[in-house]
Order: sequence, then structure tokens, then C-alpha cells
Amino acid sequence: MIEKPLEIDLWKNYPTILGMDEAGRGPIAGPLVVAGVVFPKGYENARIDDSKKISEKKREALYGQILNDALFYKILVVSEQTIDELNIYRATQRAMEQIAQEVETTYILTDAMPLKQSEAPFEAIVKGDQKSISIAAASILAKVTRDHWMYRLDTMYPMYGLKAHKGYPTKRHIENLERFGVQPFYRKSYGPVKKLEEIKLF
Repeated sequence: MIEKPLEIDLWKNYPTILGMDEAGRGPIAGPLVVAGVVFPKGYENARIDDSKKISEKKREALYGQILNDALFYKILVVSEQTIDELNIYRATQRAMEQIAQEVETTYILTDAMPLKQSEAPFEAIVKGDQKSISIAAASILAKVTRDHWMYRLDTMYPMYGLKAHKGYPTKRHIENLERFGVQPFYRKSYGPVKKLEEIKLF
């Protein structure tokens, strides 16, 4: 539970606040997912919190409620190829800038990500998903969407154990990667994958 969301004071001067967050910056496999949420002014929901702090079952339930209650929401899936091309930081930033351009808003909150291009004033909040209900909601949308994506990949490539580690570089994951090789859903600019790709060149 977020005790006093940042929006409570911001809504006094800014009627529409866009909160944005991402899921999947650290994994070596699978896409990045970036989401944005605008709630009605004065919106309250004590169950919404940082997606990492709540169970998968609760995230799944909140996902539908957030989609129903939000004035606006957007979920972008950023491909592994785009991540390799831009780098993960810029890929995240660009996706957030794209979401910001798709909605008229008076203030923007992001989870520690400054924006290069924004018509509205914005604030990059460290641990924003623990301080803003809009960012926390965006983190839930991003996390649930990415988890579902990884579950689908797991059914196609069960030998990698994607359902268990969601693409993060666990010891078992690296072992499976080395055994079964690099697939299209891997991020080739990330260390463990890049190393295997370089070995293939020799």
C-alpha cells in the first residue's frame, strides 16, 4: 500500500497525471514492456502497489481493474532487436516518450527515467512505483504483460526454463543457453548472449 501517493498533492494543480514504468530491463531474453496510466482525479485504490511487492495472483486481479478504472492506459512491447539497436536505457526512454505523446496530460511521473521530449512538465522519481499510484499501476500492467509474453515463449521453447526465471540470467538459465544456443528472443548485446555469439564467429 502506498501511504500517501504523490498524486494527492499534484492533483491540486494538475488534473491529469500520467504515470509510467517498465518491466524487463535486466533480463537477457524477451522484450521490454513499458506502460503508462492516467487515473481520474482523486482516484484511490489501497491494493495498488509496486508490482514487485505483490503476488502474481494479486497482480493479475489488479491488471483488469486498472484497465477498467483508468482514463487512459498504454502498453508498449519493445522488441529485443530494438533494445540491441538503441541500448536498454534509450529503448525505455523512447517508449515512454511515445506514450507521453499519445495522451493529453498536464503532468508526467516516471520511475527514475528522465524524458528528452515532453510537452508536459515531468518528474523522474526514484522508486516511483513505491510513491505514485499511477506509476505503481503502470508497473503492474508492464509486469503482467511481460510475464504472459514469457509464458508463451516458454511453451515454444520449454528447454530454456523461461517460465521460472522470466529471462533473467540465473545460473540454470545460462547453462540452458550454453546447451541449446541463442534464439531470436535473446538480446544479443547483453553479456552472456554476446559472449556466445562471439564464440560462434571463430
